[in-house]
Amino acid sequence: MTRRTGLIDSTVQELRGRIASGEWPVGSRIPPEPQLVALLGVGRNTVREAVQSLVHAGLLERRQGSGTYVLSASELAASMGRQIADARQRDVVEVRRALEAEAARLASRRRTALDAAALMDRRDERAAAYLSADIDAMVATDLALHRTIVRAAANPLLLSLYENLIDAIGENIRFNFVTDYHGQSAHDGLVEAIVAGDEARAVKETDHYLSALLGES
Repeated sequence: MTRRTGLIDSTVQELRGRIASGEWPVGSRIPPEPQLVALLGVGRNTVREAVQSLVHAGLLERRQGSGTYVLSASELAASMGRQIADARQRDVVEVRRALEAEAARLASRRRTALDAAALMDRRDERAAAYLSADIDAMVATDLALHRTIVRAAANPLLLSLYENLIDAIGENIRFNFVTDYHGQSAHDGLVEAIVAGDEARAVKETDHYLSALLGES
């Protein structure tokens, strides 16, 4: 029994690794059971139990007559997704403020020359999208800029937390653009502060645009 349990656990880890690496991206269908048996070199029952374990964890979903699909890239993302499904936009903004202010502070201290160049590119793309009034482009470029800031912070745990909240953050950005299109501030000052290594200003700029969304500025 111990040996079989260990085999199931290792198969779960193998499946989880392929999902986390992006080999099987969110929304894609994983190989059918016979292919998994051949791919992983384990028995059909082991594959079935390992897949079921990830279904229970929220990473996979069985669809009758269609197959098994990837729902989430990690257990944390799945758990957070359930928690924030009914979250108020205000709650999301408050969490964003906590994460993005610290990311801006760390990015100001740790950004590399490559990070600085990427930030200026993302800033310019965001500005161009704003002028085009294309909501999808505005959301995508705004989110890309914030993700670049978080990466520049060079804190893998902070990055993981942010990425696991990325769907909620993206929806919050869209909500804010749709409901207050003209109230969305440019992020020139934020990018300038990070590139210049000015921690205090970077935090202040971040607090300014998020506090405005909360009606606190």
